[in-house]
Amino acid sequence: MGLFERDTDIYRDRDALREDYQPAELVGRDEELSTYTSALQPVINGEQPNNVFLYGKTGVGKTAATRYLLDHLREDADEYDDIALDIIFLNCDGLSSSYQVATHLVNELRAEHNQISTTGYPLATVYEMLWEDLDSHGGTVLIVLDEIDNIGDDSILYQLPRARANGKLEDTQVGLIGISNDFSFRDDLSPKVKSSLCENEIHFPAYDATDLKAILKQRADVAFHDGVLDDGVIPLCAAYGAKDAGDARQSIDLLMKAGDVARDDEATTVTEDHVDRGRTALERGRIEEGIRGLTEHGHLVLYALVTNDLEGETPIRSRDVRPRYTRFAELANRDPLVPRRMRDHLSELAMLGIISVTERNEGRRGGTYREYELDMPVQQVLSALSETVELVGVHESVVELATDVMPDVAAAAAASAEADGEGEDADDDHEDASLASFE
Repeated sequence: MGLFERDTDIYRDRDALREDYQPAELVGRDEELSTYTSALQPVINGEQPNNVFLYGKTGVGKTAATRYLLDHLREDADEYDDIALDIIFLNCDGLSSSYQVATHLVNELRAEHNQISTTGYPLATVYEMLWEDLDSHGGTVLIVLDEIDNIGDDSILYQLPRARANGKLEDTQVGLIGISNDFSFRDDLSPKVKSSLCENEIHFPAYDATDLKAILKQRADVAFHDGVLDDGVIPLCAAYGAKDAGDARQSIDLLMKAGDVARDDEATTVTEDHVDRGRTALERGRIEEGIRGLTEHGHLVLYALVTNDLEGETPIRSRDVRPRYTRFAELANRDPLVPRRMRDHLSELAMLGIISVTERNEGRRGGTYREYELDMPVQQVLSALSETVELVGVHESVVELATDVMPDVAAAAAASAEADGEGEDADDDHEDASLASFE
């Protein structure tokens, strides 16, 4: 008997729950697919393609819908002798400038032996190479820029849609599809870019519980053996997903995690208890991964928000988070960021789903502003911030929780406070006193 044995009691095809699985049909997006299909129709007609901009929160089907429709578009285009269609799909995660996007597009168009370096060229030279390579293809080229909001400048977003009109291309028709998780991204674009990039805007709203149940049922029928899931499993996964901003990916991940927990238990069925245990494990991992990727100032901003949350001060405006953040930065011997950069960190936390943001409009007198609050269990967030708490000190609002979730840090703070109280090696100017509980 080998060390590993094949386990097929729970899953029929676990890969049907993975992110790269493409279902035969997309559920819950009929209206968006209809609008999207109309926007892509000029390709089949042999006309200049539309530029399309998709926006909505993570996990609402933007990328899935794009891959689904472009797969069908490619197949249908093959039926016409007079249509030559190429599709370039580029995820902009990690690409922070038009230069980086342009060099990656050039290399997508070139053979492996003819790749260019991603540094060292003037931007104008890279654009010339891009126009030459695009025009050599002929026909229609659709360029998909997923997570387009990572690009820090809008040069490429101006150049691509207008390349043919500006005489850069003669034999190739280019269409641009931009996909963004950031609702405010399009508002920050210059008017000249917005008019071309957002030629066809499609908003993907959050899924509701009914949509999520249909999506999960579709995946579960492929992934699990008949009768394995208790009746309450799919509704519970859908309810959690609806609560988590209507994110289908999180619901599917939760269903898979519940199945994995059941398999580890050597159970014959997946129950609601497996869902709850799976959710706890996923949340802990997601919080830790998200917080681990933040900068030190991102940690300080989050710690400031946590302490305000525990004091019942949330939802809270960024200007009211700032005094606490500034104090923490000083205790960490760091120069506080300017208000705008601090707000950028709040926006990043909202994008990660660690905090939530609400737009407020007080009319002409009060104006429009945003309020922030914690959107994850505070114990798990605090645990992931243990290094920051150790660096800055245990704020009075987290003393009780710190004893449970980070006992070593709490014990060090208590010992430091006791030593300070007894006057041992006291030094009023020494920042180590910050390890004690403070206001």
